[in-house]
Amino acid sequence: MGTIETVIQKNIATVTFYHPSSNSFPSNLLQQLTDEFNALGKNNSISIIVLKSAGDGAFCAGASFDELLSISNYEEGSRFFSGFANVINAMRKCPKLIIGRIHGKAVGGGVGLAASCDYTFAKKESAVKLSEIAIGIGPFVIEPAVTRKIGKIAMSEMTLNPTVWKSGEWALEKGLYTEIFDSTEELDNRLDNYIKEISGYNKEALLEIKKILWEGTDYWDTLLYERAAISGRLVLSDFTKTALEKFKK
Repeated sequence: MGTIETVIQKNIATVTFYHPSSNSFPSNLLQQLTDEFNALGKNNSISIIVLKSAGDGAFCAGASFDELLSISNYEEGSRFFSGFANVINAMRKCPKLIIGRIHGKAVGGGVGLAASCDYTFAKKESAVKLSEIAIGIGPFVIEPAVTRKIGKIAMSEMTLNPTVWKSGEWALEKGLYTEIFDSTEELDNRLDNYIKEISGYNKEALLEIKKILWEGTDYWDTLLYERAAISGRLVLSDFTKTALEKFKK
């Protein structure tokens, strides 16, 4: 079923998610991550949140294919994709800066998670891909977060080339990643130094910066759930069911 684990040291919270299927997300794990961001946002002792995934493989493979295949009606589909909407909204509303550690490849919802972080450290091999349209749906819920970072043109390029991986260098150039490194060791050394530095800054100043970074996104409270409904409808199509079976194999 996967896990969400949080370790708090001084005023830094490190949230690690894990799922045996390439760190993908079933609905229960999405809810746990949402609840964790909401709880940490209310913890006055926390200044910085680091988001990472376990292992040395993929950062995040997006939605759980097993759960997508099990969806049998519109309500179930809409509810599942609303899980990603919940996480993104929790991240943008969280009054703490969220720093992403993107150690490996990210697909679909994993790209949405990276885009919803306030600052990201990645590796050159941390390639990204939006494969949704190839399985008959689309990156509807995560699109606002991704477009906010890389722009509509780059978002379109990813969406309309669903089988093509974009390199870590590409993601850096477009603004999805803030800094990239050749190795995990280099990434972690820089991440450790960065969070030690920024966690010592004025908490109130960091809070006000967070508000400014996400100005103009209040309408996502409605938009992301409208987008989830679109995905919830499309996931029921015969095209999508067939495509999911092929991808799973």
